Amino acid sequence: MTPPRSPETAADPRATPEGRAHATPGAPRAPGAATRSVLDEADRFSAHNYKPLPVVLESGEGVWVRDVEGRRYLDMLAAYSALNQGHRHPAILEALQAQAGRITLTSRAFHNDQMGPFLRELCEATGFEKALPMNTGAEAVETAIKMVRKWGYEVKGVPEGEAEIIVCTGNFAGRTTTIVGFSSEEAYRRGFGPFAPGFRIVPYGDAKALEDAITPSTVGFLVEPIQGEGGVVVPPDGYLACTREICRERNVAFMADEIQTGLGRTGRLFCCDWEDVRPDVLIVGKALGGGVYPVSAVLADAAYMDVFRPGDHGSTFGGNPLGAAVARASLRVILEERLSERSDELGSWFMEELRAIDAPHVAEVRGKGLMIGVVIRKESGPARPFCEALMDRGILAKETHHQVIRFAPPLVIERNELETALEEIAPVLHGEGVRRGD
Repeated sequence: MTPPRSPETAADPRATPEGRAHATPGAPRAPGAATRSVLDEADRFSAHNYKPLPVVLESGEGVWVRDVEGRRYLDMLAAYSALNQGHRHPAILEALQAQAGRITLTSRAFHNDQMGPFLRELCEATGFEKALPMNTGAEAVETAIKMVRKWGYEVKGVPEGEAEIIVCTGNFAGRTTTIVGFSSEEAYRRGFGPFAPGFRIVPYGDAKALEDAITPSTVGFLVEPIQGEGGVVVPPDGYLACTREICRERNVAFMADEIQTGLGRTGRLFCCDWEDVRPDVLIVGKALGGGVYPVSAVLADAAYMDVFRPGDHGSTFGGNPLGAAVARASLRVILEERLSERSDELGSWFMEELRAIDAPHVAEVRGKGLMIGVVIRKESGPARPFCEALMDRGILAKETHHQVIRFAPPLVIERNELETALEEIAPVLHGEGVRRGD
């Protein structure tokens, strides 16, 4: 069920699809003075490590956001799946505000009354024995790497300093130097070396390649069930189950990075659930914080988690009471509002509708649930101009991996809102308003 709109929003005629405030379809939007001011300031004072669309957002609710010019947009990105529950979900905001009025940070030097219940509820929802809370997705991945290496030395018996973790081409797990060091994308690596050893890359979707790459020093296999940043790449059916069994047979930890794919995004609580795969290590983040606070976690049974002893690993903010309270509410919303089921139902329908557009610039539509990639043909140019044309029509999506438009709206979206989006997406995929070669 969609979170209720505030009275102010409900009274605004632009708060309905029929009353959307956007420019003439296909007409480029010239940035207004307020937008231009913020863009100029960002250009002057910000590191140029992003290339965002030229829109400046000031408010949001549910699946809708508004910019500083008063224009209204349908959010079809959901902050890379961090907003599965939508913008400013009332239950999550209530938990944030209530906890902020009591205590926000204790560090792990002391216990707080929110972390224990949070970890219990997270373990009960996922079926794991223990959880280790962190803040960002990259921190959680780094934590999982440390844990599995330590397990390899202390339990599996790999000689000290020789542990290897296998990863896949096209992977994306964060931006730390360790993580970019095992990326196959040169742009992520260039200028940041030297990199940590101990990683081996195999082709994504190729179970035989994984099997052949395993050695006695292999301690883990780190994989995304669907590669989000890699271009919404879906592996062949059976890949997850097959690689899981290979890992089981060879005593290798199966590490599922579900930071983007987890918590309902693909139509199951976790994408691994599509193949009834239970990983040894589950990595979660993004939507765990409900779009209002960074929260991540690593989950595993005691056989892995108990390699950590006091002083081995930590985080000042990991498991803080504010984040824990937010995460508890965020998890409740996902479960109680059945967002996984909504994603499955709406995603299947939306993907078929996108395919039915049968646009000449589209090579493929792929994904699961409401994690969908529309692949633009290379001869039609990159995906970026298509995203800019969608922005002109009041639809916010973002390109990934050069040729792919990613559609991943908040899971609270309604079918009629997706129908409204399709009315604007169809002409853009046919090339209307797309300024190629700019």
